[in-house]
Amino acid sequence: MLNQLTISALTAKLAKREVSAREAVQSCLDQIACVDKKIHAFISYNADDALAQAAAADQELAKGGSTARRLLGIPVAVKDVLAVKNQPLNCGSKILGKFVSPYDATVVEKLKAAGAIVFGRLNMDEFAMGSSTENSAFGTTRNPWDTTRIPGGSSGGSAAAVAADEAIATLGSDTGGSIRQPAALCGCVGLKPTYGRVSRYGLVAFASSLDQIGPLTKDIRDAATMLGVISGHDLRDSTSVPQPVPDYAASLTGDIKGLKLGLPKEYMIGGLDPEVKAAVDAAVRQFEKLGAEIVEISLPHTDYGVSVYYIIATAEASANLARFDGIRYGARVDGADPTELYRRTRGAGFGAEVKRRIILGTYVLSSGYYDAYYLRAQKVRTLIRNDFLQAFEKVDAIVTPTSPTAAFKIGEKSDDPLQMYLSDIFTISCNLAGICGISLPCGFTGSQPSTLNPQPRLPIGLQLLGKPFGEETLLKIAHAYEQNTLWHKERAATVI
Repeated sequence: MLNQLTISALTAKLAKREVSAREAVQSCLDQIACVDKKIHAFISYNADDALAQAAAADQELAKGGSTARRLLGIPVAVKDVLAVKNQPLNCGSKILGKFVSPYDATVVEKLKAAGAIVFGRLNMDEFAMGSSTENSAFGTTRNPWDTTRIPGGSSGGSAAAVAADEAIATLGSDTGGSIRQPAALCGCVGLKPTYGRVSRYGLVAFASSLDQIGPLTKDIRDAATMLGVISGHDLRDSTSVPQPVPDYAASLTGDIKGLKLGLPKEYMIGGLDPEVKAAVDAAVRQFEKLGAEIVEISLPHTDYGVSVYYIIATAEASANLARFDGIRYGARVDGADPTELYRRTRGAGFGAEVKRRIILGTYVLSSGYYDAYYLRAQKVRTLIRNDFLQAFEKVDAIVTPTSPTAAFKIGEKSDDPLQMYLSDIFTISCNLAGICGISLPCGFTGSQPSTLNPQPRLPIGLQLLGKPFGEETLLKIAHAYEQNTLWHKERAATVI
């Protein structure tokens, strides 16, 4: 089954002409036809276009290909928040109607330049606002390990597609954990790069100072490959940083002896599921066996992370989503005057969670509250970033759980926004600080189900946080752990 292969394994087979790009794409399309009615990872895809791209890739492969085109013939799907020329762009929302993107996002240009076959729009929480992919106007995505449970969010479709072998790799976006948390809950790898490492041009903005695009993959080597392709300075994005892009794959040596890994005492909180804690503790012991030194550290402003995030993120969302007004593009509900047109269009076009965040953001930016909320939150954000920078003077990376629990039931937290927001408690601070983070599989809950323990076997994610532009070290540590465990080889029940 070619759709089950990693990028590196499929690339090797394509280079030897053992298989064709068309066969690889068809394998993914067959899997989508087989399982996506249950999973609903995709909003849409164009099979004919994907096969046409594959035919072009096969012609190039027949001529010897190009070593510079690292993804030649590899099927990659993208979150429905990234612009792909001549493809729909809806952001999981009704308000964009039948809008079709007139251009490619920079990351999509880079994928295509590397030879990837870019196909399919992946489901997401509307405008990336959510932790469960239950907020999409196109329906809920389900976890491939247990279809009664959520896949995480907002990049739930991106994680589910990888876990269900519907794509070889995918792209998502991460504003407060939206790549890492679904990766953890779906048992795959999710990488959030340092802010400014990857261009945001062509990414529909949720919170501009927090958003970052990153890959979801089947293993660490694939994450390194994808990051190498999409990284780099872009003059079209004023927040893109002109840092050289290392050869990330070269850092995967397996040797982490002497590296110091920080264990923040604030992250081992009371609400942490005992099975998640046990899996993370076991991972820490594995790092020690591999020669790393474990150091207890403190990130004293951790408790303020969720509060700060939901002030800054909602404020920026309120400003960014003001452009969706029913006049310039997208869906439109007419009214007697412009004010009524705005009210009707935005009332009908936005879902409940997006409306909630716009209202919260407008409130904290309003006269009389700006200093009390938004300005104070920005000051505490600086304290949170300084906590990390001080910790990184002592350690090379930080080890934490990715999510406090495994995947929860669909609908379980829909009526309790605060509990839903707390799903991202371990991932939010990474975005506030602008550092890099990765989630990789480190175990399962319900390993021995019984009448006393009926919980199904669900993935648990381990999070590693790195210094700004420290993705090389992060990938090296993650790869060393992965190569000495078997969690990444497990496959979801719905696709076995």
